[in-house]
Formats: sequence, structure tokens, C-alpha cells
Amino acid sequence: MITLSEISLSSLIESVSIIAGLLIYLLVTRIAKHRRRPSVAFAWVLSIIAFPYVGIPLFLLFGTRKFTRPAHRPAQLANSFLDPGAPSWATNLLEVMNIAPPTRNAAVRLHKNGDESWRALTGLIGAAQKELDVCVFILGGDETGRQITDQLVARAENGVTVRLLIDAFGSMNTPREQIRRLEAAGAQVRRFMPILHNPTRGRANLRNHRKLVLADRLHLWSGGRNFADEYFFSRPDRPAWVDLSFMIDGPVAMQARGQFERDWRFASGRGEAPATPAFDDLASAGDILAQWIPSGPDHADDTIYNLLLTAAYQAQTRILAVTPYFVPNETLLEAWCMAARRGVEITLVVPQSSNHVLPDLARGRALRTMAEAGANVLLHPGMVHAKMVVIDKVLGLCGSVNLDGRSLFLNYEAMTAFYGPAEIEWLAQWHRTLAQESAAYRPHEPSWLRDIAEGAVRVIGFEL
Repeated sequence: MITLSEISLSSLIESVSIIAGLLIYLLVTRIAKHRRRPSVAFAWVLSIIAFPYVGIPLFLLFGTRKFTRPAHRPAQLANSFLDPGAPSWATNLLEVMNIAPPTRNAAVRLHKNGDESWRALTGLIGAAQKELDVCVFILGGDETGRQITDQLVARAENGVTVRLLIDAFGSMNTPREQIRRLEAAGAQVRRFMPILHNPTRGRANLRNHRKLVLADRLHLWSGGRNFADEYFFSRPDRPAWVDLSFMIDGPVAMQARGQFERDWRFASGRGEAPATPAFDDLASAGDILAQWIPSGPDHADDTIYNLLLTAAYQAQTRILAVTPYFVPNETLLEAWCMAARRGVEITLVVPQSSNHVLPDLARGRALRTMAEAGANVLLHPGMVHAKMVVIDKVLGLCGSVNLDGRSLFLNYEAMTAFYGPAEIEWLAQWHRTLAQESAAYRPHEPSWLRDIAEGAVRVIGFEL
């Protein structure tokens, strides 16, 4: 028989656990100056109170999303990086978030399909003379993954310094034999954030989603493609995914290399890398104005999210967007809806069905809200994996960021901003072609069960 004293002791222990959990939450969030949306804070506090023995360990494992504190903000912008070819609202915002400034580059080549991207990627790897730095979320064990592995092995055997950084979760199915071949040839391989690792070295749910290949420090391949068949080649039973990538020669490659160096050191447990070279140290290489914009736990601000939010209020004529997953938070969603209501043409292209069920379920509310606000929401019949945003005729973004909570707030990501009219028009035309292949989204009022499911997936799947 359970005595009253035993019940009282059990209640006391649980009460102490709850208080300790709340104190841990306050210490972690306040000392580190973590900014959270009210819904996220409420969810964590509720879980700690209701299920302290589960909520506290989960918070310690997954609750931290930033490793850098906000820097001191200048009282007044110096506009030291002002360029007449870039909108001041964007460059000023990125300056105060400590993003390296736009630079003039020699050449940019955007790839409209997988064949073009594959030729550029393999050509870049094959032409490298001294260094190859590669960062990718997924290195497949299929034909594409093996061919890239073969190329990297060949370059390493020819004396090129090869460094490969793969995400431990995204590339968990990469055959060990591929890694052994690379290491045997002299290439260095690192796994970013192993699932089982020292929790002081990062949280297991913070993944490196950046994709880039750097050759000899001056030539950059980047975009949304991973190294697997579906990102480049069609098969009889499966067409290639719709995606975007690009090549750029010039100082932006040096900016990307600085980011890679920091990621490499983090994955190696060696601390911080030297900062990206200052603007004056990056010689202008041409006339194409572009800017590398990283985002993630290694930056105090949610850089891409803040840029997209600001762009929604600055846009005058159009916002063109392509994303595989559209699950923005309420603030960004409302900003885009307000832009649509005041007459900005918003055209959003998403796949009719993506490769993940949960994002497709979670996006329902956002798509209905956008359509009701007057935005053009289009469903593409193929799997669209591209990430692209165009604002008016002044800014084009292309890279690895999906328009969902995981990409915008949790993942290590990167976008490249293009400010030149030729690159922006290329992206707009590519978007126009995709839109013509798509069908209009017709919003339908969901059943009460689906409405509950959509809300639950939004909270559970994208808030951690």
C-alpha cells in the first residue's frame, strides 16, 4: 500500500524537477539571449511542466538553436559598402547582421536543368589544380554519388587537396566504401554534427544543408542540388527533380570559402576560423554584383528570414518564389499576404506533391491564406526542389533555403543574392517557364480532422 508520505515525497520530487527544468530553460534562453516566438516558448514550458522527465532532456538535446550572441548594433549605418547596383534596404540590413558585402564578379552561369548543372559541376572538379572544398547535405550511393566520388578520388590522387564535408544525418546512407576510397586517396572527409556526439558541440537536430563546391578558391558551384541521381538525371520511371544551381567566378567564391572553413573547423572540433576577408581585401573581378548570404545557428540573426521579411514590405511590383516546402511562420506569411493585398504580384510555385508527406500536410493553411490574399499559388506536376526568390527587378536569391521553419530557423544554410539585371531577369524567366507548366491552386476548406492535423504537424514537425 502506498502511504501518504510516499505520495508527498513523489510530488515533492516532481515539483523540484519542474522548477529545475524551468530554471534550466530560463538560464539557457536568457543567458544566451535566444529569441523565440511565443508559441515555441509556450510549447517548451508546457512540455517541461507536464512531462518534466521527458521535456527537460528533450530541451537540452534540441532546445538550443543559436551558438552566436547578437553583436552590438551601430547607432547609425556607415553605408561603407553602398553600391548603386544594389538596393540599399537589402545591403544596409545585411551589413548590420554582419554579412560580408556584395562584390563585383567576373562571370555567373545559372543552370536551367540537371544536364547543365552536371556538366558545370564535373567540369569544375576536373579542372581544379590545387584545392577542392566540397560541402553537401546528401552524397548518394547511386551512380551520381559514385561518379562524383570517382572524380574526387582522381583529383586527390593527382595531388589536389580535397576536403569533403557531408552532413551526418543527410548522408547517413552513404556507403562506407565510398568514404574509404576517398580517404585512401588522400582526401579529407568530415561528417557534420554526428547523431551521437558531445552535446556541447551542437544539437543533433541542427543540420548543415549548404551545398557548394570550391575550386582553387576562386570558382564556386552552388545552389539546391545534392549529389544523387534525382537532382541531375531523368530515369524511365522517374523524371529528374526541378532544381537550380549556378557557377560564379570571383570574390563571392572567397566569401563562400570563408564559410566552408568555419564549417570545416566546427566539424573538426577546432574552433573558429579566420573571418571572411574584408571588402577592401577582395579585389573586384568584374561587373556582376553578387553576395554570399549564410544563415543558421552560427549567425546571431536569422539572416535570410529577416531579408525575406524586409523584402515583403519593400517590394513594389512583384515577389516571385519557388520552394519545395512552404511552411513559413505567421509573421512572414502575414507580411507576404499584406504585400499581395496592397497590389504586389506574388507568384508562388510549389510541387503538387513533394518528396515528404509532412510538409505537404503542414503547408495547407499557408497556401489557403496566400490564395485568399490574392497571391498566385501554382502547383507543379513534378518534384520541385529549387529554392528561388525574386524581388521586383532589384534582387534575386538562389541557394539552399526552403521556405519553412527548419530552413529559416534551424539549418545551416546559404543563399546567393544577385543584384544585376541580367541575372534577375534570367531567374524571372526561369520562374515564368515553371509557372506555365503548373496548375492554379484551388483552396478548399479542410475538414476539422485535417485542420487539427495541419496545426499539429506545424507545431511538432517544424518548431523543434
